Amino acid sequence: MSDAVIKCESVYKIFGENAKKMLQEANGKVDAKTFQDNGCIVGVNNASFEVLKGEMLVVMGLSGSGKSTLLRCISRLTDATSGKIFIEGQDLLTLNNKELIELRRSKMGMVFQSFALLPHKTVLENIAFPLQIKGVKAEECISKAIEMVKLVGLEGRENYFPRELSGGQQQRVGIARSLAVEPDIWFLDEPFSALDPLIRKEMQDEFLRLQEKLQKTIMFITHDFDEALKLADRIAIMKDGIIEQLDTPANIVLNPATDYVKKFTEEVPREKVLTIEDVMDEMIEDNIGDLKILKDEIIERVAEKILTQDKSISVIDKNNKIVGSIDPNKIIRTVFGSRKTE
Repeated sequence: MSDAVIKCESVYKIFGENAKKMLQEANGKVDAKTFQDNGCIVGVNNASFEVLKGEMLVVMGLSGSGKSTLLRCISRLTDATSGKIFIEGQDLLTLNNKELIELRRSKMGMVFQSFALLPHKTVLENIAFPLQIKGVKAEECISKAIEMVKLVGLEGRENYFPRELSGGQQQRVGIARSLAVEPDIWFLDEPFSALDPLIRKEMQDEFLRLQEKLQKTIMFITHDFDEALKLADRIAIMKDGIIEQLDTPANIVLNPATDYVKKFTEEVPREKVLTIEDVMDEMIEDNIGDLKILKDEIIERVAEKILTQDKSISVIDKNNKIVGSIDPNKIIRTVFGSRKTE
């Protein structure tokens, strides 16, 4: 049995009056230009994938690629034109409005680019608001809101109004508010893109800390490839509504499936992304030195140490068990092999 929390089967979202008719006539083979010539816009084109429990799937692409439309279909803020969407095995498209509202309230948390905080309410009141809507008792609402304030590091600002907070602090309130209802599934649509670079990096680090602690099932939308590489367990890269590749960050960097994906990866400094495990050889070689390196180390952090060796290095797990080996020359080939040389 699949451990999928979210499952999509041949999901299409096409905007336009003749969308359903054209989709039926296309027999599953949708050409975006043909549809456009007939007054339809293809938002999502035959998306099939799963998101596993506790996984963070980052969906990325340029503006207009369909990533936000896909998220809106899965949360049913927009109805898909065709296909099936399951949340924990439940067919989302068969739910009536009342069932859908209940599912959203009990299972889903959403954070968007615009913070959408209530200006006349304090930090604490903003965070407690969704719990009040659910009918939770006032004391419990405040207690939960205080817990969330601590979780996102806003102690001392409980009684501030949104206008008194920085952009990063406002974003933290939005995250705390969505977490207050304890969602199993978390949808985030470009939540950090309005922030300046330093605050954005800080929020990414904070977000990773929260995820390590909470282990939510997450779909995170971004147009920033560096952000996707930093946050994702797996990345789905979209173009014209089509998922061009869905894979781990390491596989996308090392083995781009299409020319479009390759363009994204060309300028990526591999040593900052790949771990030793991503490039190690499984078989232990004869010519092994004394040095041992953890498999989870980012290449950049240990490259100098490895490159001073004239023998292969043992790769170990956190229990000090040897799980492979790495040749110094392989580090050179992996990091610099695909780069243009003068």
